Amino acid sequence: MELWLDCRESNKFINDYDFDKYLSHEQIIGKETLICKNNSIQLNQEVMGSIIKITDDSSQDDARKMVGLVNWIVLEFENWSMIPIENLIAASQNTPTKIAAKIRSENEAQGAGFALETGVDAIIVGNEKSIIEAALITKSQRTEKEVYSEQSDIPKSDSLDIVSHRIISIEDGGVGERYCIDLTTLLDHGEGLLIGSSASSLVIVHGETLESDYVPPRPFRVNAGPPHSYVLMANGKTKYLSELKSNDSVLVCDKFGNTRSAQIGRLKIEKRPFLHIYWNNIFDKPSSMFLQQAETVRLIKSDGGLISITSLKQGDTILGWNDLGSRHIGQKINSQVIER
Repeated sequence: MELWLDCRESNKFINDYDFDKYLSHEQIIGKETLICKNNSIQLNQEVMGSIIKITDDSSQDDARKMVGLVNWIVLEFENWSMIPIENLIAASQNTPTKIAAKIRSENEAQGAGFALETGVDAIIVGNEKSIIEAALITKSQRTEKEVYSEQSDIPKSDSLDIVSHRIISIEDGGVGERYCIDLTTLLDHGEGLLIGSSASSLVIVHGETLESDYVPPRPFRVNAGPPHSYVLMANGKTKYLSELKSNDSVLVCDKFGNTRSAQIGRLKIEKRPFLHIYWNNIFDKPSSMFLQQAETVRLIKSDGGLISITSLKQGDTILGWNDLGSRHIGQKINSQVIER
C-alpha cells in the first residue's frame, strides 16, 4: 500500500516523512508528482486515473464504471463512508485498476487500509501530522500482513471442478418462502444449478426433468430453496435467490462440471416446508443448505445417480463445487468471511 500527500491546497509540507506520491496542481521538484487537472491525474503528461467525489449511489456508479479503464481511481468523500470503498475494492480485484482514498481523520486510516481485509492501494492524507502518522502505522501493518499472506488464484475455464460432499446430518428446516427458478431453456438429465447457504460450497440441485407418480416433469425448473440461498451466476458471481429477476443469466452445471449459461424466465415463490442439510466441504469447513421437503427435489450422488431430498441420509455423498475466498455483493474477494 502506498501513502500519498495531498498538496493541492498548499505545496508546503513536512519533510520528516517519506511519501510514495504527491498530488498537486503543479510539478513538485524532486518528487513523484501526480498532476491534477479537471478531475484527472497525470504522471509525465500521461493520464493515470480519475478523481471522483463520492456523494451518493450515482457517484459510486460513476467510479465503478471506471474500473478496468484507468490505472487509478482516487476517491474523495463529502461524508466519509466505508461502503463505497468496500464495493469498489471488490469491483477492482483482478483488474488493472487500483483504488486510492483520501482520509480526513486518524480512525479512517484503519478503515481504508483494511477494508474487506484487502484495503485500498493508496491512502491520501493532508498535511496534518497526526493523520500522517496514523496512515504510516496502517501502511506498516499492511506491509507486514502482505509479507505473510498467501493468496491463490483459481484459473477461469468453461468447466468446474466437481467434488463430493458427505452428508453429516439432516434436520427439519421449518417453513419459509421457496423459490423455483424457471428457465427459458430445457435442462438435460444430469444438469442443475449450484446452490447453497455458503458461497464457498455449493451443491448441484438437479432440474425437475424426471417423471413422477404424482406430478408431470418440469424440465425447465430448479426447485432452489429459500431466499437467503446463493446461486452461481453465469458471470461467475453469486446472487441471493431473493435478488434474482427475469432475464438474469445463471450457470447451468452437469455432473461432470460442464457449464452453460441460461436465462431466467420466471421465479415462482410459495410457502413450503424445508429440510436443512449439513456437510463438510473439502476445506473441512461446515456448509449447509435448505431445500423443500418434496420427492421431486433431487441431488446428484457421487456415482452420478440421482437421489430425492426425502431419501437422503447421513453418510450419503452428493456432488457440488467449492471455492476459495469469500464474496462481497456476489463479487469474489481475497478476504475471510465466516458463514455458519
